Amino acid sequence: MAQLSFDPREITGNFSVPGEFTACETINTGHINSTYKVTFNEGGAVRNYLLQRVNTYVFKDPDKLMSNITAVTSFLRKKIAEAGGDPERETLTFLPAREGGYYHTAADGGCWRMCNFVSDTFCTDYIDRPETFMNAGWAFGNFQMLLGDFPIDTLYETIPDFHDTGKRYAALEEAVARDAKGRAAGVKAEIEYALSGGEFATKLTDLIKSGGLPLRVTHNDTKLNNILFDRKTGKGICVIDLDTIMPGLSLYDFGDAVRYGANTAVEDERDLSKVTLSLPLYEAYARGYLSACGDALTPAEKELLPFSCKIMAYEVGIRFLTDYLNGDVYFKTSYPDHNLVRCRDQLALVRDIDTKMGEMERVTRSIDR
Repeated sequence: MAQLSFDPREITGNFSVPGEFTACETINTGHINSTYKVTFNEGGAVRNYLLQRVNTYVFKDPDKLMSNITAVTSFLRKKIAEAGGDPERETLTFLPAREGGYYHTAADGGCWRMCNFVSDTFCTDYIDRPETFMNAGWAFGNFQMLLGDFPIDTLYETIPDFHDTGKRYAALEEAVARDAKGRAAGVKAEIEYALSGGEFATKLTDLIKSGGLPLRVTHNDTKLNNILFDRKTGKGICVIDLDTIMPGLSLYDFGDAVRYGANTAVEDERDLSKVTLSLPLYEAYARGYLSACGDALTPAEKELLPFSCKIMAYEVGIRFLTDYLNGDVYFKTSYPDHNLVRCRDQLALVRDIDTKMGEMERVTRSIDR
């Protein structure tokens, strides 16, 4: 307790929590918010909750942030209950603050929130077997299916143009032209390949504008570790880390999940011969995802699932390259060319996806029969 930089008893006292505070434990996961497990004694029963300090440097408007999150989780609770599920385990539930709303502003300006702690679950950063990735696909697909009729126009766009690949492309062009750190000459091959993607960079946003793709509730950070898996069954039961929820495309979530999870190498692998897209893992994720929400997607969305993996890898790759040229001002780095290594990894993945696109399309059609 002495090592904490805040008084958890005082902070949790600002939320409507029954019982008496007994303990606080730091959870060392996540790169943006600070997270703690807090324990209360409620008439002899032990109750656990998650306490988070929100990073308001990243999320500058807590009102809009929590408005999105609580609207979506309230909607999910109703849908889960109607389907005979357990809302206490299958979605997050945020506690009201005593001052109103769903967050508390501390004396030092810190923004705090509390939600339920889902017991008997685990998170993982690694895919030990295809079934794990299939369960992840089901979890994110079910999340999409349950929110299929959510009133999308009530959500705020908390990070404008987050997945506008065309604007990411324009930012790269600007970074190349400015060459703030004199790095462009050393990465001519990467720049040339990255700029060759202009012909497909706006494909998805153009379809949004033409009405060819529907806006949906999207998670926008569909990494494996944003799912709680049941310890007994291994099934993905609860989608977490909801800060980036906003209107978007189902394809953003699908493509980003596959880009991250089906890459046979780590995201900063120097040996590019190790960077490939695993077709068995692609098939596993697509099978789980479509089994949960296939009926809710339009034919155009399903047809573009393989392409979404390519454009998301490309988008992330050019973002790393842009940041490298700008002097590493956005992404955290561990060594001088970290962003360049990440960029090369993602662009290598784009190249590999290109060679496998036909097979990915065949696999997707075979699943969606």
